[in-house]
Amino acid sequence: MADEPKSVSNEFSGGESGIVVQAGTVHGGVHVHGPSHSFPPPRQLPYGVPGFVNRARELTVLDTLYPEASEDSDDSPAVVTAITGGPGVGKTALALHWAHRIRRRFADGDLYIDMRGYNSGHALGPDQALDCFLRGLGVEADRIPIDEQERAGLFRSLIYGKRILIFIDNVSSVKQIRQVIPASRSSLVLITSRSRLSGLVAREGAARVTLDVLSPQESVHLLREVIGPARVDAEPEAARRVAQLCGCLPLALRVVGERAAARPLLSLTELVDELIQEQDFLDALADREDELSDVRAVFSWSYRALPEQTRTAFRLLGLHEGKFLCSGSSAALLAVAPAVARRRIGELADAHLLHEIARDRYRMHDLLRAYALERLADELPQAERTRAVRRILTWYLLSADAGRRAILPHSHAIPLVPAGEVPEVERFHEAAAAMQWFEAERDNLLSALRQAVKWGQYDIAWMLPVAADGFFELGSHWADWKYIHELGLDAARLVGSRLGEASNLLCLGDVGWRSGAYDTAAEDYRQAAEISRDIDDAWLLGFSLRGLGLVAIEQRESGAREHFEAALTVFRVHGISRGEGMSLLSLAECARSRNEFSEAVALCRQAIEIFRSIDDRWSEAWGALPLAASMSEVGDFQDAEDHLVRALETFREFTDRRSEASALTRLGDVFAARGEPTAACEFWAQAAVIYEELGDALSEELRERAASASDASNGGEDDGRS
Repeated sequence: MADEPKSVSNEFSGGESGIVVQAGTVHGGVHVHGPSHSFPPPRQLPYGVPGFVNRARELTVLDTLYPEASEDSDDSPAVVTAITGGPGVGKTALALHWAHRIRRRFADGDLYIDMRGYNSGHALGPDQALDCFLRGLGVEADRIPIDEQERAGLFRSLIYGKRILIFIDNVSSVKQIRQVIPASRSSLVLITSRSRLSGLVAREGAARVTLDVLSPQESVHLLREVIGPARVDAEPEAARRVAQLCGCLPLALRVVGERAAARPLLSLTELVDELIQEQDFLDALADREDELSDVRAVFSWSYRALPEQTRTAFRLLGLHEGKFLCSGSSAALLAVAPAVARRRIGELADAHLLHEIARDRYRMHDLLRAYALERLADELPQAERTRAVRRILTWYLLSADAGRRAILPHSHAIPLVPAGEVPEVERFHEAAAAMQWFEAERDNLLSALRQAVKWGQYDIAWMLPVAADGFFELGSHWADWKYIHELGLDAARLVGSRLGEASNLLCLGDVGWRSGAYDTAAEDYRQAAEISRDIDDAWLLGFSLRGLGLVAIEQRESGAREHFEAALTVFRVHGISRGEGMSLLSLAECARSRNEFSEAVALCRQAIEIFRSIDDRWSEAWGALPLAASMSEVGDFQDAEDHLVRALETFREFTDRRSEASALTRLGDVFAARGEPTAACEFWAQAAVIYEELGDALSEELRERAASASDASNGGEDDGRS
């Protein structure tokens, strides 16, 4: 359906990156494809907790629930094990420790996702979990269905009979995960949750292991591991009292232990005294029935021991609602240079107040985050908190726009908010690096958008979807793509931004056109065009008109040509060369549908000359496809072949698999039209292989066409080409 290219960087070379950009149209249909290769089994388990101790009884129970013999596959449901318990009791630590112990049994890989069921940012849904797992299993983005049921069916089909460990962390409800339960006993689904998940136990037969706090003996054992056996063994009674003051929660014990380990001259008796003093200090909060009641004194004791600048960092980092934080986003929150932010983060990680999950990737436990926000509310005025949120949202917006410029430099540039106190944003020298950043930060961008709405930062809430639009489309994140622009449109209307309204309407038109919701797309394009005229934005107006033409073609309605001509006029008057070339290609397709092939050839040549003049090699190659089709119709087979061969070389240079398949298909058509079926069949067969790899039904159509042509030529004279 993406018949024409979207604006794309033409200075980018795939090189060793393994990923390049295809842009289907200037306003939609952008895709990314990497080189064809066999996808290795996924190995997604995060690091286990270092120095894991205790839980021998629970580990024995888990081993019983999934013994070695259960590797054999049958038609029974997958083994589902749920580890449940309160916050901070070590559910994830236990699950990871056991998962690493048994992962060797799962030859086909392991999958992991944090459903963030208790994170105030946003809990993930089953569609997002399925999308994550399908990508982890090597499914091309274009092959992932939009519909949740279809995603679930594809997922179950892919893993049926395979030995895969599926670890789903921080689940808040059965609804979040029911769709990702496989139908094959060879798989194991391991779940952690604060909820009892009774529905999963009743319906899916899940085995539940309920985790409580550690026993006093286990707590002392953990303190020995963190503080050191000599100090703990020298004061056993004090060690037991420390454990009691920590509520025997593993999280609290590690926080206290790390702090005590950093103070080797502090006796455990003195440590007990300090914790009791802290508890007395917090007596006013003692009657609160909240999740912090058992650990507030421990957190407070560790927090108050930090240097003031590090305490400030801890409080402010609680405002980060994303999946993880890094030095760049942290620097924005703290209004410091990234190097300073890295030092602050390191100090908090050393105190066990942050957990490092990867290089420059940190996560704050939900309980610690709740405490950080509690301290923030007590110690920082609302206005200062809002300024901090504004800084991090600005960082995500400006970083996303830098990525847009690297990937799609000819896309719509909108005026953005000033950087203000944000010291530094992401910079990208090539499209591949920008794509990698976008993919890694996708969940954080979604969280930032929701936070912008929640905090009333509506200008950023409409700008962020526009800046990140191309990524969500080219990454085939269809549900998220629609969602961000719905939020963006609402935000733009709340603040009365006509530019924001038109920009998000145009993108929603793209969403509707791409998904086949043509009536909705047409209405969105019409509204975008109307507003664009009012605000005198030629870029938005031209592409809105062109969008109306594309919808008219899909619905086989009259008027497509008039829309394309109107768009062409707008682009020419305002000197938007890329839009002019795109409109000419669209008009060429209209001429071809009327069998006016000479006119189609002339229009394509004009478009290609425009692309050549702005050094747009990819679009020049794309323009060769409709040009060659029309040339073939007028009998100019050699020229058509020459254009397609050059286009094929360009698409391969850009590692653009779908366009490569289109060029091969057109080459097959050219050779068939000039009576050389053997060569035609070879090109169609090559294209069919690529389409099959991309999950496109065109593969079967081309094979049938090749088979028919081969049957028809049997007994005839071979054309001699190989």
